[in-house]
Amino acid sequence: MIGLQGALYPWRFRLVLLLLALMVAAIGWRIVDLQVLDNDFLQAHGDARSVRHIPIPAHRGLITDRNGEPLAVSTPVTTLWANGRELQAAKARWPELATALGQDRKSFTARLQANAKREFMYLVRGLTPEQGQRILDLKVPGVYGIEEFRRFYPAGEVAAHVVGFTDIDDRGREGMELAFEEWLAGVPGKRQVLKDRRGSLIKDVQVAQNAKAGRALALSIDLRLQYLAHRELRNAVAEFGAKAGSLVLLDVQTGEVLAMVNQPTYNPNNRRSLQPAAMRNRAMIDVFEPGSTVKPFSIAAALASGRWQPESTVDTAPGSLRIGRYTIRDVSRGGLLNLTEILMKSSNVGISKIAFDIGAEPIHAVMQQVGLGQDTGLGFPGERVGTLPSHRVWREAETATLAYGYGLSVTAVQLAHAYAVLANDGRNVPLSMVRLDRRPEATQVIDQQIAQTVIGMLQAVVEEPGGGGARAKVPGYHVGGKSGTARKASTGSKGYVDKAYRSFFAGVAPIDNPRIAAVIMIDEPSEGGYYGGLVSAPVFGKVMAGALRLMNVAPDNLPEPQTAVIESAKGGRI
Repeated sequence: MIGLQGALYPWRFRLVLLLLALMVAAIGWRIVDLQVLDNDFLQAHGDARSVRHIPIPAHRGLITDRNGEPLAVSTPVTTLWANGRELQAAKARWPELATALGQDRKSFTARLQANAKREFMYLVRGLTPEQGQRILDLKVPGVYGIEEFRRFYPAGEVAAHVVGFTDIDDRGREGMELAFEEWLAGVPGKRQVLKDRRGSLIKDVQVAQNAKAGRALALSIDLRLQYLAHRELRNAVAEFGAKAGSLVLLDVQTGEVLAMVNQPTYNPNNRRSLQPAAMRNRAMIDVFEPGSTVKPFSIAAALASGRWQPESTVDTAPGSLRIGRYTIRDVSRGGLLNLTEILMKSSNVGISKIAFDIGAEPIHAVMQQVGLGQDTGLGFPGERVGTLPSHRVWREAETATLAYGYGLSVTAVQLAHAYAVLANDGRNVPLSMVRLDRRPEATQVIDQQIAQTVIGMLQAVVEEPGGGGARAKVPGYHVGGKSGTARKASTGSKGYVDKAYRSFFAGVAPIDNPRIAAVIMIDEPSEGGYYGGLVSAPVFGKVMAGALRLMNVAPDNLPEPQTAVIESAKGGRI
């Protein structure tokens, strides 16, 4: 037994040696494999602990007006950040850093102590490169800089509602900045760097991916017209003590928005004391009952029915019309009026009787075809569609109110579009907030002859005595338009607010070859009157006079040249 056990010990010893040899061989093979054959594994893990990618900010695309004038540009800025842990080792320099940053020392110290364990915290954002470099030159441990871009708006409050603005991270938040975010935003790049375990930069290795700048965007807005419209609307709101206002100019032939302004407005370059109400692009977001400004479309529907001609007359005496519990009233007692005179006198009674004769459906169809209560297709953030009511059975009250502009709600842009359709010989072209290189295709929605006839009636409203639009005249040009005054509907209950009105004027110019359609809406004028012909019509006249000249539109209403008679020295005439 003893000899047998002794014979077994060498076998066990050799087995242990073999196992150890195999283990050493496996470890040796793994070392050779990692260091020589497959070194990517160790390289990847090493890089994961030291190689970092720092984003390279992308330059946001330039926004310009139709003539190339800048509306939104990106400027380089420096953002300072800190490693809270590293800053704890340099507490003696905190007062110096707080002074350089222009911050209160006590609150700055409290903030650093609260973020003592954080490896990243913003100190200040949006400094000019010179300001940022001065602070970095202090060499405070744990303070670093990042290059970013900040948006600047040269036109300021004049184009704020159209252009919008970006947030602190350079992302679009309002207006065209938001609508075209994907177009304007660039693609950030990547820079490869080496950092130690504390996060300190050791080496700038290379640019791994170049930043791709955003694409430029040319708007349809003409900044010259924008300034003009802004000034006149601001003056009118102040003169009449109004709550707000909107003004829209459209190119009749292309559907481009040439100007769009609102009051109140704001400065996108300084939004510290910004009021939310001032941010609303009222021309696209606020809806209202358009009042008498839609009567031309009711007239167009009457002419299209074949039952009415321009010389057809309506007896509007005694200036009121009873419908059930409601009484429709005119401002003046017109008596027997033809269709043109109904527009000139803005007769609710006359237009209601026409609507009773042809029915509400034809009027509704015309309003729908010219874009009232319909999506404009502009894609503007927050834009509202409004309401164009449709009933299976139209009662008399509903028919009458539709004809003279109550019971439906539209935006200023929709109303301007509708007048542009009339001015474009009844052709509807899609609207655009972006500059177009060629004229878009148009759809005939109103008979050309009828559209021209209605435009002629609108000219009479402005130029004929007693038309109500005399204050909208433009020296040297024939223009046409229609004023309107509508009571403001109550938002908290049914009915209307006492002594609260909106004043409108919508028109086109020049009559011979219409180029511009315009709508002015003044909200709650409280001083000097509230009728559209008194409040909004003068704004139309001033803006249109400047716009036609800026666009080099030839005058069509100049006086005939007179021949001068010169007496000769001998008493004869030359």
